[in-house]
Amino acid sequence: MRQTTGMTELEGVVAVATHRSFRAAAVELGLSPSALSHAIAGLEQRLGVRLFHRTTRSVSLTEAGTHFLARVRPALQEIAGAMRAVDDFRATPRGRLRINASRGAARWALLAPVLEFLRRYPEVQVDLVTEDRLIDIVAEGFDAGVREVDLVAPDMVAVPFGGPVRFAVVGSPAYFAGHPRPKLPADLLQHDCIRLRMASGVVYRWEFERRGEELALDVKGRLTLGDDELRHQAALAGAGLAFLSEWSVAADLAAGRLVRVLDDWTPPYPGLCLYYPAVRHVPANLRAFLKVLREGEKKGGRRRKS
Repeated sequence: MRQTTGMTELEGVVAVATHRSFRAAAVELGLSPSALSHAIAGLEQRLGVRLFHRTTRSVSLTEAGTHFLARVRPALQEIAGAMRAVDDFRATPRGRLRINASRGAARWALLAPVLEFLRRYPEVQVDLVTEDRLIDIVAEGFDAGVREVDLVAPDMVAVPFGGPVRFAVVGSPAYFAGHPRPKLPADLLQHDCIRLRMASGVVYRWEFERRGEELALDVKGRLTLGDDELRHQAALAGAGLAFLSEWSVAADLAAGRLVRVLDDWTPPYPGLCLYYPAVRHVPANLRAFLKVLREGEKKGGRRRKS
């Protein structure tokens, strides 16, 4: 575990305020929760004020803590920026690169470039955090995020990769042995569909488009899941129809384990992008990773044309 220092105490205040949890903040900083708690308690003692209200269930900033954080966070960002600028003088990237991505993006499009990045630069570490909720990557200490292009805020620099994305309505041969294949999206209302509950708690409406006609369908079904892999497995088991990314079901479609329907109602749309704050200085590690990502895109483009 790292030893606590004055800088770590300040980083700890920011991390605890961001996560509202000593345990989660300790994981981010590489400390034990007790070491972090003692460090912040020592800082509070020296300052003569409480920075946090602590209960057994929650942590929140005091009024003094809110004012303290407002001054400390920009100062730490300036220091981090200065340290990243020094990295430019190194011949080889080193240190940590933190990326936040959706689970599907990490599994199907991001892992390969991350592994290539680690192979090329043995002195770097990648912390790839996967979650489906949208976050403020700056406030939560990430260098970059990966999401669908249309979910990225306009004040971010977005670098598309992975090509267009399509979704597929799929079911198992066993399911279709007892159910007719839908010919129109409206026919899905007569089927048992495996629904998706998003991180926000909202149940996703399946989206379709054909020749300019668009519709979002609130499908029916007895099973609602919040994980794409679980929906995939449920479809393979014959539990109903699922609406999944084409890349996640390609192997099952080729092997006949799943059957696709309504293909002409699911056109491609702009896919994933890596995004980061539109600042003048881009960290050396992130620049190196962007190079790996772009090189992979060029190779992929040549393969798609052949």
